[in-house]
Amino acid sequence: MGAAAGANAGGAAPPESRGGRRPGAMGGYELVRSEDAPALAVDLEAGIGGGGFPKRGGGGPAKRAAAAGASPAPARQRLVSLDVFRGITVLLMIIVDDAGAFIPAMNHSPWDGVTVADFVMPFFLFIVGVALALAYKRVPDKLDATKKAVLRALKLFCLGLVLQGGFFHGVRSLTFGVDLQEIRLMGILQRIAIAYLLTALCEIWLKGDEDVDYGFDLLKRYRYQLFVGAIVAITYMALLYGTYVPDWEYQTSGPGSTEKSFLVKCGVRGDTSPGCNAVGMLDRKILGIQHLYGRPVYARSKQCSINSPQNGPLPPDAPSWCQAPFDPEGLLSSVMAIVTCLIGLQYGHVIVHFQKHKERIMNWLIPSFSMLVLAFAMDFCGMHMNKPLYTLSYTLATAGAAGLLFAGIYTLVDLYGYRRPTFAMEWMGMHALMIYVLIACNILPIFIHGFYWKEPKNNLLKFIGIGA
Repeated sequence: MGAAAGANAGGAAPPESRGGRRPGAMGGYELVRSEDAPALAVDLEAGIGGGGFPKRGGGGPAKRAAAAGASPAPARQRLVSLDVFRGITVLLMIIVDDAGAFIPAMNHSPWDGVTVADFVMPFFLFIVGVALALAYKRVPDKLDATKKAVLRALKLFCLGLVLQGGFFHGVRSLTFGVDLQEIRLMGILQRIAIAYLLTALCEIWLKGDEDVDYGFDLLKRYRYQLFVGAIVAITYMALLYGTYVPDWEYQTSGPGSTEKSFLVKCGVRGDTSPGCNAVGMLDRKILGIQHLYGRPVYARSKQCSINSPQNGPLPPDAPSWCQAPFDPEGLLSSVMAIVTCLIGLQYGHVIVHFQKHKERIMNWLIPSFSMLVLAFAMDFCGMHMNKPLYTLSYTLATAGAAGLLFAGIYTLVDLYGYRRPTFAMEWMGMHALMIYVLIACNILPIFIHGFYWKEPKNNLLKFIGIGA
């Protein structure tokens, strides 16, 4: 169908022809010559909102054609499945944040294993990669594109510091501010910024010029990107299983501001338990334990909560690490997040190089099922799926699931044209970053609680009957 054009309005370039030739305007696609494609400017929200596709300068081809007295080229159509996928991920994020407190299957897994909530982060990273493949289809000025990518990553990282670094003190607290000695350095947006930047650099600088006729040709053309992904995964595995973790201790503040010290006995190598893994150790050494997330997910595990998988009082024989800070978006685990983004990038290349729906879908389904099979085999052999550690089996399982979901959405929306049932998801996908900031980061609830009559409890929520 012509409605399934693989280029988004606002800039994603149409797919290249088979064998490297450029087609004319046919089948819903139009010819975009490189001289008509000024430097790309990827939106800050690439992959998390607003499309993340290049904006064209100089008034665009339509304006230039009108100025020259020629008829403007037909407008390119948007890849709707990209926005719908993002919208579904945003909705899933909101649901698990609200329902996770009383539905265990909707909350993050306390350690090994995956739940519905554990798919949200890799889905975002996956779609960032898909968007970048379209955004950087043609890069006339690599240095300029690199500068813009670095700047946008820095902006996203700094936004994450403000939203998740402890600056806001909770929905019902009307105070703000954070001690820089204790600010949380890593977070969701920081992880996306890191993965976005490394993936963007790979797409800008590490592309071959071989013709693409079949799926295996993609492996040859983008072999350097795949090599980077392999090196990243091997480095992660070497550090996770090869780093020696010594004994360590930490302090917590108890009732009455009294400090308690805890000693965690490790002295092991290759351990993936909550207290003695290399991921946590590297974060403590490099970032500092005071800059890590203070409410670790393993506090809901059976060893640390009598109400597991919910939070609860410590059991009498609770391990000493139960109250230790641990960042689920730490440094080493974010290394594997880059791999998820690179996988999404390869799925985006399928859109760029193939026009037929059947070719696209088959080139998505085969690697998706392959990754799922490999992930379950690794989990069966003891390399468990683990979101806090972002293990290789978890990376493959979530990327495979993302590929299947994206292929399904593409078939439903772009192939068969069922846009009306997914219109709300499409809108949410186009405004994903705004929704994340306002709702998931509690900026909107904090704003609403900030307007009250005489006392904070008499706020707008109570006025409209929801309660204080």
